[in-house]
Amino acid sequence: FKYHNFFDLNPCSGYFLMRVFPSSLLYFCLQRSPEWLPWYREAELKHGRAAMLATLGFVAPEFIRVPGEQFSFESIPNVIDAHDACPEQMIQIMGWISIIEACTFAALANMNNFDREPGDFSFDPLGLFPKDPEKQKEYRLAELKNGRLAMIAIGGMVTGAAISGRGFPYF
Repeated sequence: FKYHNFFDLNPCSGYFLMRVFPSSLLYFCLQRSPEWLPWYREAELKHGRAAMLATLGFVAPEFIRVPGEQFSFESIPNVIDAHDACPEQMIQIMGWISIIEACTFAALANMNNFDREPGDFSFDPLGLFPKDPEKQKEYRLAELKNGRLAMIAIGGMVTGAAISGRGFPYF
């Protein structure tokens, strides 16, 4: 596993980092400690995946709710208010997130041996990951870009919902 593989996913990123923004923080980090690059990519993929799930989880309850009076549209009119209205459920959600996070510790500890691509936990129960190397590259780039978009989207959605006090579409 080589460092240049990261720039193969998106050739523009290598050009912009090295030539247009040579004083950027990421370029500085890569210059000073290139061995951390897989960890940075792992973190970016993890945050992107979490943001994609959070975006879905923020919009879906505006239309579909779990059965029960405490989860009804009358009890919690806006999804942003669920955090304060359901503290017991928030504890349970944080517990499950912590368990899932703990399952990745072994993979992160082995990151320096480069026995796998960052973000690849060999978990594909539906067999959606393509076999063709060119399609794999395209799939990874799409996941990376969608994750970046989702990180920005969830920030905007939470901010819009908090400021406007309204539900979806938050303006």
